[in-house]
Amino acid sequence: MHKTPAEARELVRSLLGQLAAEPAAELLLLPPFTALEAVVAELAGDPRFRVGAQNCHYEAEGAFTGEISAPMLAPLCDYVLVGHSERRHLMAESDELVRMKLDAVLAAGLLPVLAVGETEAERRAGATEAVVERQTRAGLAGLGVEQIGRCTLAYEPVWAIGTGATATPDDAAAAAAVIHRVVQELSSEEVAVRVLYGGSVTAANAASLLSAPGVRGALVGGASLRADEFAGIVAAAG
Repeated sequence: MHKTPAEARELVRSLLGQLAAEPAAELLLLPPFTALEAVVAELAGDPRFRVGAQNCHYEAEGAFTGEISAPMLAPLCDYVLVGHSERRHLMAESDELVRMKLDAVLAAGLLPVLAVGETEAERRAGATEAVVERQTRAGLAGLGVEQIGRCTLAYEPVWAIGTGATATPDDAAAAAAVIHRVVQELSSEEVAVRVLYGGSVTAANAASLLSAPGVRGALVGGASLRADEFAGIVAAAG
């Protein structure tokens, strides 16, 4: 929950001035709803970027005052993030609700980014693998191969979100391996999904995290609010 439309445009302008003409990474920006149109306008179709929303409602329309549906977002963006840890834990969103949102995103022709990850208490209890598997399975079970292939998965350990604590590359690789295993168990044929790591990613640690086996990108939080820091993470991707 950062940036007015004007502030978001200023951030994008600064970022555009610090990126390589052809970065190795695909770049996805997830501004708040109120800044989506401003960010899209500022990018002016720049092929380096895709744009997404941070959340959506599970219904296409109805008496849900204050909510935003996936069909409302479709003219503005390509992706929608569902299941972020702050939605799960601060807004009490269950695995079932997250799945309903993911279905709504797919139905609107958009691409879901499904976030999964364990709390500090679950980590201490040795339940990381079980939590990541449960959330991944709940989010994807019953989908067809083509639908699963449209999903991106993000492992974001809750204990590393905005805390300065960061998972090690081995931690990220272990969680990514669980996600990839579950995806294959749910699929009737081989399907590749992109797995991101999120949690206190910075320009200083991005290269090591992105080198973890099975990890193919980063879900960046606070560092994305500084153009120089975000540009450094993009550069670290290759």
